[in-house]
Amino acid sequence: MASDNHVKQRQPIVAVLGHVDHGKTSILDHIRSLGIDSQSSVMAREAGGITQHIGATEIPSDLLNDVCGNLLGGKKFDSPGLLFIDTPGHHSFTALRSRGGALADIAILVVDIMEGCQPQTLESIRILKQQKTPFVLALNKVDRIHGWECKFNRSTAQSLKSQSKEALGLFEKGFWELVGKFSEHGFNVDLYSKISDFTDTIAAVPCSAKEGEGIQDLLAITVGLAERFLIDRLKDVAGDAEGTIIELKDEQGLGKTLDLILYKGQLSRGDEILLVSQEGPFWSHIKGMFSPRGMSEMRDAGDRWDSVERVSAAGGIKINGPNFDRVLVGTTLRVFPKNQALKLQKVQKLTSDIARANADGKMERVSEIKNQRSIVLEDISSEAFSRFKSAKSESKISVQLEEEGVVIKSDTLGGLEALAFELEKIGIPIRSATIGEVKKKDIRAAEVSSNPLYCTILSFNTNVSKEASEALEQNKEVKLISGQVIYHILEKFEEWLELRKRELAESKRENLVHPGKIKLLKDHVFRRNNPAVVGIKVLGGRIQVGQYLLKLDGKRVGQIRSIRTGEETLKVAENGEEVALAIKGATIGRQIDEEDMLLVDIPSAHASKLQQMDLSSSENEILQELIEIHRIKDHFWGR
Repeated sequence: MASDNHVKQRQPIVAVLGHVDHGKTSILDHIRSLGIDSQSSVMAREAGGITQHIGATEIPSDLLNDVCGNLLGGKKFDSPGLLFIDTPGHHSFTALRSRGGALADIAILVVDIMEGCQPQTLESIRILKQQKTPFVLALNKVDRIHGWECKFNRSTAQSLKSQSKEALGLFEKGFWELVGKFSEHGFNVDLYSKISDFTDTIAAVPCSAKEGEGIQDLLAITVGLAERFLIDRLKDVAGDAEGTIIELKDEQGLGKTLDLILYKGQLSRGDEILLVSQEGPFWSHIKGMFSPRGMSEMRDAGDRWDSVERVSAAGGIKINGPNFDRVLVGTTLRVFPKNQALKLQKVQKLTSDIARANADGKMERVSEIKNQRSIVLEDISSEAFSRFKSAKSESKISVQLEEEGVVIKSDTLGGLEALAFELEKIGIPIRSATIGEVKKKDIRAAEVSSNPLYCTILSFNTNVSKEASEALEQNKEVKLISGQVIYHILEKFEEWLELRKRELAESKRENLVHPGKIKLLKDHVFRRNNPAVVGIKVLGGRIQVGQYLLKLDGKRVGQIRSIRTGEETLKVAENGEEVALAIKGATIGRQIDEEDMLLVDIPSAHASKLQQMDLSSSENEILQELIEIHRIKDHFWGR
């Protein structure tokens, strides 16, 4: 902790961003392993190896000073420590990662030196630029460079001096490619050891989370830059607290609890707090507060929680209290002074009373209540009222809904926004977007879609209620696709879409008259009329019982009554098959002759639909031939 001789300040909040599998969680796992109470890998327990919810890890200053001591030249960090936010890496989590970026004072952008800039790297750059968040570049996985030798806990400066020319050459090739990419986005990048002015150059730190090399340099540069350039921002330790809610959990003995990142002010047991639900802001209070013990990661602390009376920003904290099950995860907790909280609650009640009086047509009562509300509002500070309005705006889920579309569910607001973001990119509209388990009303919302492709529920990290499960068993038209990783859900959805499209197309094909072309075989006339029976070969497409036949001059010459091969009766004959046709309404030697070629006559409306379908080359050729014949008499045929 900082000594009392220094200005009191909070610890910097550090967001860890980057492309999936580039090593964000691995870096944090290594940092956590430096502590006495180190935990086993969080990454191993996350669904698909990807961090799905923002996590928080506190690194105390005494550990930072110990690990980075040989780089500090006898100096000590002033900060109480570092609070790491581990943000999701997959590109679908734009909304959640942006929320993490906004919380952060400084960021570490992790890039695999062998893979370079990937789509999510570029997206992270965009977020950091938009939020104006300073960042350090972690060039991870140097151990993958051919010939590179790593040593546990060795600094980057020492490592670079001991590498072979070949290994350094490979490193520099990847490094300069990255420098070029970042310059395209307006950033100057150089190795941290070569930078004299950190205000206009991004510091790059080569490291290996796997081998533990260069991590001390990464920590030293991160905390050093935070202390040097963010000192005013870090003094925000007093006043009305605010924090971002990370997770809602059901803890044995505690009931519903909230994990949150406190980024402003002080939080105390008994505080009046304003929380956000789907219905709007609501009031509660803090019954108990619990802090993760030692180096425990918030998602993984198990029973390693200590009860506390008060915490100061920045930190990760667990709280319990009444009605927490209503909370929208990802929204803000706000603390209000008790007198302001009571007045705001009264304003809420009076606003509800006005709505009821309006509905009952009691206009005099409306005017009376409005006057009472105005009097109360005069005693509420503009800052308190502004914070209350911010809470109201947070309750509105920022997902664009359409009259027609799929139903989406998630356990968190961030997850819901992320799923919506991905669906928007592939042009899938959304009919309903709500947080919580899949319920029977979600099944009803999906089944009323007029588009069979949208009779779908996409569920991210949520359960299915018993009633909904029973409804799904009975309703085979609604498809539920669920999972713990968003891009897995999207992959399954796109696979199902392709399958469903094929099924629907096949169903339409069965109801349409399809292109077909035949040739009457020489010396294969078995009956001349009533009906004519003749051997034919299918030259392309297919023929079916009931279809009408057309000569190449445009004259209709009869209807297929039956198709036979030997003793077997068929409904359909395919391209290349030789069969015997019974043709009603035609006489061999009059309307048709041996070696004539005939087309299946297709209705105009069917022809226009067939042109939109994926036909074989022979079917398409026959269809075009038929269109040309008919358009001699009717220019608009098949359009």
